Amino acid sequence: MLVYKGKAEVVERLDQPLRSSTGSFVWPHVIRLLTYVRVPRAIQRKISRRALFARDGWRCVYCGTTSGRLTLDHVVPRSRGGESIWENVVTACAPCNLRKGDRSVEQAGMVLHSQPRPPAPVLFIKLAAPRIPQGWTPYLGGSATATAAA
Repeated sequence: MLVYKGKAEVVERLDQPLRSSTGSFVWPHVIRLLTYVRVPRAIQRKISRRALFARDGWRCVYCGTTSGRLTLDHVVPRSRGGESIWENVVTACAPCNLRKGDRSVEQAGMVLHSQPRPPAPVLFIKLAAPRIPQGWTPYLGGSATATAAA
């Protein structure tokens, strides 16, 4: 759609055409934006458990365990004004989440081993396409290249 509207150009294309009932088109594999396309704020801040767990490496940020049931925890509890934003949610195993309860990290005597932050955009690419096509690696930067090679 961005190519059709003239907001992007095709940098890499697939060998086969993209066909419809009325025509045949170039099948883009990699596109480059020609003009800035503003992403609505609501889309930027959307949190899913899968993206949250991936951001935190599928481990509890309090004890580091990767086993057991993972849950979403608000660092500043919602009952105390904490928001459901990337900077305030972390992955916690069920026992740590239960132990922390409705208290701050300090009040619960726990340690937050990594500061919550919005995930890098490449995380969403990795979740949408677990196997990154080889043709994309020159455009995604270092961390994506290592994932594609694995």
